[in-house]
Amino acid sequence: MKIIKRFLVLLSVAVLLIVMLNYPKLNIIAGYSAKNTASSVFLAERSLAFTDATDNNFSPVNVATDHLDNHKMAISSVFGLLTRKAIYREGLGAVLTLSEEDENAPFLKPKRAKSDNVTPFPYGNAPQKDTVFANVNYNQLKETVNSIFGNEKTRAVVVIYKDQIIAEKYDHGFDENSKILGWSMTKSITSTIFGILQHQKKLNVSDKAPIKSWQNDARKNITIHNLLQMNSGLEWDENYDNISDVTKMLFLEKDMTKAQEIKPLSGKINASWNYSSGTTNLLSGIIRNQFETHQEYLDFWHTNLIDKIGMNSMVLETDLAGNYVGSSYAWATARDWAKFGLLYLHKGNWNGEQLFDATWADYVATPTPTSDGTYGAQFWLNATPTFQDVPKNMFFADGYQGQRVYILPDQELVVVRMGLSGMDENAFLSGIIQSIN
Repeated sequence: MKIIKRFLVLLSVAVLLIVMLNYPKLNIIAGYSAKNTASSVFLAERSLAFTDATDNNFSPVNVATDHLDNHKMAISSVFGLLTRKAIYREGLGAVLTLSEEDENAPFLKPKRAKSDNVTPFPYGNAPQKDTVFANVNYNQLKETVNSIFGNEKTRAVVVIYKDQIIAEKYDHGFDENSKILGWSMTKSITSTIFGILQHQKKLNVSDKAPIKSWQNDARKNITIHNLLQMNSGLEWDENYDNISDVTKMLFLEKDMTKAQEIKPLSGKINASWNYSSGTTNLLSGIIRNQFETHQEYLDFWHTNLIDKIGMNSMVLETDLAGNYVGSSYAWATARDWAKFGLLYLHKGNWNGEQLFDATWADYVATPTPTSDGTYGAQFWLNATPTFQDVPKNMFFADGYQGQRVYILPDQELVVVRMGLSGMDENAFLSGIIQSIN
């Protein structure tokens, strides 16, 4: 009996140690599951069963148990040891709570324009006139698009050539009205706001970053340009497999704009490329400080970009402090993501109005020093090239699990792909290019 008692004591201690060591991870797991569930169900209007079976079904997130209440809240628990809640706020999407006070806290939301359902796509949302291009091999194009559905877990593809949709396909349960999370494609939205502000002469990205806490050390020499290129030299750990800077920021912080600000230099300014979602949220904070009121900040992104180009489906989610999570949390239909690509294909000109300088499109596609030609200003590049059979001047917005908006200037193409896993991007893009003679 003594041996059994000792064994049970040792086992209890071992279990306690395991729980203690992994408790912080449980916080992240439950946080991810609650946030993703709230956004998927209340913002994207999917069912809880569908969300758990498709979006939350990977390890270790699938150990969380999710349920909903009647107040647009998702509640996720891991083995009953830790519970996280995420609330849905109309106009702002879902946000993780950190206390009970957060659940009923007042909030501002952006003023939105009505959708134009009269003007044909892409400048409105009405159907396009049937257009057949003699130089497009539609059978080859269809085969290429079909090839990335199924095992690649593609949810949506839209191919636009000369402003016309020439291919469009959706997975079961999705259509042209389905909002899909762009993840880090949101970074390209944030970058574009800087292009618009610079075009309006409200700031210059060559200026030093206006961060008061940096003014007494070497960080005072970091420019907005350095931040846009992820080349500030600031310390940051972008690791989603462990408790890291990025997971703590996304799932534990009230104000996500501060996570990068407090980091020291770990490299040389303009010579130490390091991918950082914290940097993009710091940039969102810099944008907020350009305005006298919070309402002006919330509205500007929509009146000058999102609703301006008819991305009326887009919902850009905020943190608890009211900052747009410019690194990660923009939802929109595949067609509206395509409109964003078209804005860059036309170098900032939208139906005759210049939203940002034409040179801005060249700027975001200029390789960042020490990025090996893969990164520009919150856009990814093919300058190396990464994709051997695709033009080197192709650039794209890139998000987790293969969210993509590809801009191919020479081919007058914009290609959108949304999904749950990666794919053979070289074969997919080259197949589309080859279908146009």
